[in-house]
Amino acid sequence: MDREQDELQFLGIFGIYKEAYKIVFSRRKIFSQIALALILPLSIVFLAHIALSNIFLSKIIHNEIVLDGTSTNNPRYEKISDVISSEWATYWLFNAAYFTFLLIFSLLSTSAVVYTIACIYTAREITFKKVMSVVPKVWKRVMVTFLCTFMAFFCYNIVALIVLIIWVLSMGISDASVIIGFLLLIVYFIGFGYLTLIWQLASVVSVLEEARGIKAMAKSKELLKGNMWVATIIYFKLNVLAALLQFGFQQLVVSGRSFSVADRVAYGVICLWLLLKLILFCLVIQTVLYFVCKSHHHENIDKSELSVHLEVDLLGGYMPLSSKDVQFEQV
Repeated sequence: MDREQDELQFLGIFGIYKEAYKIVFSRRKIFSQIALALILPLSIVFLAHIALSNIFLSKIIHNEIVLDGTSTNNPRYEKISDVISSEWATYWLFNAAYFTFLLIFSLLSTSAVVYTIACIYTAREITFKKVMSVVPKVWKRVMVTFLCTFMAFFCYNIVALIVLIIWVLSMGISDASVIIGFLLLIVYFIGFGYLTLIWQLASVVSVLEEARGIKAMAKSKELLKGNMWVATIIYFKLNVLAALLQFGFQQLVVSGRSFSVADRVAYGVICLWLLLKLILFCLVIQTVLYFVCKSHHHENIDKSELSVHLEVDLLGGYMPLSSKDVQFEQV
């Protein structure tokens, strides 16, 4: 990251892409190690969930069809019903395990990438061993922020559900109600995307600043002001790529029965490799976006002080970066 901080505020969408690529390309070894250790398991878990969920749901749907065609007086009815109940229980346990592993590797990957870029920004020598020794300490702060964000998402969805119920009970079914419902759906997705942007930037804030949880979310909200359109367009593009990749995996690997086993395995490996690259690129971009937002608001980070605190993280006992120590100030 060879740009001075006051230059970062002038980076647009393609400038942020270019800067993220330069960072990864200039430190290929360390980012490759992080990708193999943390992002690869994350990618495997994500794609495996798609494939295994399809298998579980296919069995459940098949058994429910059989159950519908079976008389309630038939002894097989109770057996099939028990099998379906067991399959649903297995499916939800599988999803619980999936989300647990996804959360762990996601937060660990975020912590590792953000810390690595901070070291690059301060021109510190960084190795994979150092990163992995620091990540567990930084991860705790990112976890607190995630839990607060999760509660924000939960409350947001509860409010959306209440609005939906009120709308259905008051409007009924008509052309006007459909139009209003469509507009409400658009508003919901806009709010959901906004919360996601706040969460992503708050994760970076939790690693590099003293804020965590609600404070990190508030700081993230302030940083996004003035760069909301840039962040939104980047978020939209990356999510479209992720959706296309997921669709391709579903069609070519999970549902690609017309292909041979070797072809499906090859397509699966390609999708895994592309997903790994996409996740790494996303994490680097959101960290670069943090520095761009800081520069846009003329908030200076003293590199020497930041370097000292990164060393404290390495030696043990995470010491949060206070605004006084890091000399965050309005220029």
